[in-house]
Amino acid sequence: MHWADFVAKDLSKPGKNGAAQSTVIAAGITPSGEFHIGHLREILTCDLIFRACRNFSWTTGERYVEIESTLAQLGIDIEEFENRVNQGRAENAVALEFIFIVDSADPLRKVYPFLDESYEQFIGHQLGMIPPPDENGKPDYTRFDEGNGESYADHFLSPFVEALKKIGVRPRIVDNLQSYQNGDFAECIDIACNKADEIRDIISNVSGRELSDDWFPFNPVGSDGSMDGVTVTGYEYPYVQWTDRHGTEGRSDIREGEGKLPWRIDWPAKWKIHGVTCEPFGKDHGAAGGSYDTGKEIANLFGILAPHPLTYEWISLKGAGAMSSSVGNTVGPLEVLEIVPPEIVRYLIAKNQPRRHIDFDTGSALIELADEYQRNCKDLVSGQPADFDDLSKRQQKAWTVKVNQIAYSQVYDITFGGHSGPGWEDEVADAASDTHVVSFRHLALLAQMYSNDEDVWNSLKRSGIINNSFKLMMKYGDQNISADYFIEDGVVQSRDDFDYIDYMSKDPQVFAEITEKKDWGTSLEEVAWHHYSSDKIGGQTSTLPRRLKTIRNWLSSPYFPEDFRLRIQTEISKGARENMDSRDGVYLSALYENLQTTDWNASDINDCVCQQAKNLEMKLRDAFQLMYWIVLDQGYGPKLASILKEMDRQAVLDLLQSAIDEFSS
Repeated sequence: MHWADFVAKDLSKPGKNGAAQSTVIAAGITPSGEFHIGHLREILTCDLIFRACRNFSWTTGERYVEIESTLAQLGIDIEEFENRVNQGRAENAVALEFIFIVDSADPLRKVYPFLDESYEQFIGHQLGMIPPPDENGKPDYTRFDEGNGESYADHFLSPFVEALKKIGVRPRIVDNLQSYQNGDFAECIDIACNKADEIRDIISNVSGRELSDDWFPFNPVGSDGSMDGVTVTGYEYPYVQWTDRHGTEGRSDIREGEGKLPWRIDWPAKWKIHGVTCEPFGKDHGAAGGSYDTGKEIANLFGILAPHPLTYEWISLKGAGAMSSSVGNTVGPLEVLEIVPPEIVRYLIAKNQPRRHIDFDTGSALIELADEYQRNCKDLVSGQPADFDDLSKRQQKAWTVKVNQIAYSQVYDITFGGHSGPGWEDEVADAASDTHVVSFRHLALLAQMYSNDEDVWNSLKRSGIINNSFKLMMKYGDQNISADYFIEDGVVQSRDDFDYIDYMSKDPQVFAEITEKKDWGTSLEEVAWHHYSSDKIGGQTSTLPRRLKTIRNWLSSPYFPEDFRLRIQTEISKGARENMDSRDGVYLSALYENLQTTDWNASDINDCVCQQAKNLEMKLRDAFQLMYWIVLDQGYGPKLASILKEMDRQAVLDLLQSAIDEFSS
């Protein structure tokens, strides 16, 4: 069972008295700086759990058998519990939701290296209430428009949301500052203010931290807009009285967002407000005495239980340590998705247990990761092993895990609509079929040999690798063919570019139809897109255009490993001369003669290269190394036959003749 499926199974257990429960999976991030690949771990972990929950819900057969004993203790059988679940979903009393909480109410803590010193005036101010930085790191008051435009939080959130679309992650976005301003936190703030001494004891006893004498479980905004240096002097609902660092006295209305709870209290308050039942968190929060431990105790004061815990390890940039938005040690998610196919980013998270540390490498290890993903896709397309029933339980489990690793790596969520259960493996194999036919490594080779995309498609067509999608890519390959799209009037309409709020707000009837169709386990965005595209023609899809684009970006980036860069030679290089000796002339002459008539495909070319070496009792390693020096000016490279096949036959023969001539000069 995949690790996300284990979590989904735990989240499916009955609540008090055997009641079916809603499942709300939450991720949360403070937009203090540029988001990085490390942030993708948290939100992708949540997305995988969300998909696993939806997958688990559709699985027929024995999905509740493992909790049968729990149900028996409650006097409920499996059939009765399933009926309760189905009834709750039908009545919209039970839901499955994935939310992403943006902590825009958090303060700017310092002037980070990427900010101008003029941001010092905003230290302690809420991120959703200060202007965004311009290209020089200075406050951009024009875009801010006195609080009516783009905020600091918006500036860093927007590119991250765009990156999420590219990897198929579409949670409901929750603006935490807005939640405070809407009064959503008022009940929890009131409880915290009235139980300040109890909360102080919890934090001190559990974390071992000594709190200052003037500590209070609410941080009001002072007269200058900052929460720093503000001392609480009293509380009487709904007002918190205070004196700020300027000596100004005032009061904050807890219903209006005029302050916020400290993090260790804010977190369990969000669990209560949004009904969170699962929230993955970094190992710092999960450490003994960390914020999850204190949150569990404070949650009791709010009348709830803490959500299912799941601690994840950091992602580090290889050779640079753990990534951090505030110090600028990042690779941004948009930057990552410009150079790495989204399926590979998802696979990186899907294949690793959350507690396993990940070193993110955009160099040679990326090729190895992509190759591994491609091999697994190929295994799935080939089908379950014929001797599956004879395999050990460990091997059978490994196969099941592989299936769902690939399933959860797809950008398009194939758990939508109940595809799991019987035929699930076929559904996953079908989704992966486009990937396995062209490997990342081979596409990287073609991208270096052909600057024009159409030449790449033609090469794949000649090789018989692509057929059905060839016309699609020749005509629309330069447009955004996402995992979900349709073509209208010759233009690709991609779900990546779909604004569901705008679509729903234009027509009251459309709004009503979409909200009526929304049910358990679907988001408004998902329902709106299917409403919008339902009468459109989708046609064949392909990941190839997007993959080729990312590979071209990777080739031109500083991350591409030089060892994999092709430098096709048109004449004999100095390096080739230095690595040839007189014995090689006989081999090259024999190869030259035979390559004139061999069929020009990778298999026959490879056979020819090998056969001539065997005829002369030459080591294959020496023969290939010689050819690499002649063709690439280096002693190694991608599959030689694949390179030669893409070259014009005469160009290869001319290069060999130049090498042969070296021996007579």
